[in-house]
Amino acid sequence: MIKIPDFFKPKKPDIIKLKSKRDIPRLIKALQYNDFDVHSEATRVLGEIGPDAMNALLKAFKSNNKDVKLGIINAFSQMKDPKSVPTLLVALKDENSEIRWQAAIALGEIGDPRAIDPLVKALRDNDKYVRFGSAFSLAKIGWIPPDITEKAFYFLGMQEWKAVQLIGKPAIPALTHVLKDKDSNVRMKAVEVLGDIKDPDATPALMNSLADENSEVRWKAVLASPKCRIKLLYLPRGLSRRPKIKKNPLIAAFLNFMLPGMGYNYLGKWYGVMIFQIDITATVWLFKIGGEGITYNVLFPIYLLLAIHAYYVTKKTPEPSI
Repeated sequence: MIKIPDFFKPKKPDIIKLKSKRDIPRLIKALQYNDFDVHSEATRVLGEIGPDAMNALLKAFKSNNKDVKLGIINAFSQMKDPKSVPTLLVALKDENSEIRWQAAIALGEIGDPRAIDPLVKALRDNDKYVRFGSAFSLAKIGWIPPDITEKAFYFLGMQEWKAVQLIGKPAIPALTHVLKDKDSNVRMKAVEVLGDIKDPDATPALMNSLADENSEVRWKAVLASPKCRIKLLYLPRGLSRRPKIKKNPLIAAFLNFMLPGMGYNYLGKWYGVMIFQIDITATVWLFKIGGEGITYNVLFPIYLLLAIHAYYVTKKTPEPSI
């Protein structure tokens, strides 16, 4: 049976046929096709074609399509042509973390020395995958950290937390940096290691972590702080700077007035939906018996009372737990 969406789906590219014709433009276009196998095959064939495809790939890399860019980077890594290095260095700064990660891996496959300094900078990326790819590629190129601080960034990129801890105090700047990572598990681990290093220089990093958006990261910071000789007296103040997610009383009131019960639902009260259902039933019943006028006169004061009640319930609700 043919489904309606199938009529709008582009025809599946015949990669074998395109390969035999060395149809580079259509192979590049095939990278847009939403099928992993097609994408992988097109990438592989473009890589096999090699230098003849280079100019077309460099031009196509200006596309805003992420899948196209990822496929081209993969082809570059197979071709290992130094001509692609400048484009890959630009990709290493792309706003998309997957493209940065793929570019870091490809630079390691090519092994061009021009990539070393940019990859070292990428060890400071805010994404753990990009840092991992950069560290792995630097090792493949044969880079050796010139000092203990760079070694800490390298080990963090490789997720070698024990090695970072053994570095001790010089690792604090690197650990402080990864506290910007989007992954709360990475931030938690960094806080733990800062506590294990047991140095007062970790104080600014731990105090900032007390205001982290994630409650588990905040708790890890509380446990790590005494190890770094931070007085417990200072911790509540640090925690007070955390993001506060409190319900808006005006929104609760508005919802309860316009859609009775939904204001309570917004507050997480179990009876919100029940009141909403009762209101629908009552509205239909009153309208049938007395018409629009009676329905309005009876329900308007109730809606107003529900709105006022939701407002004060929200105002009295305590802040979320730390």
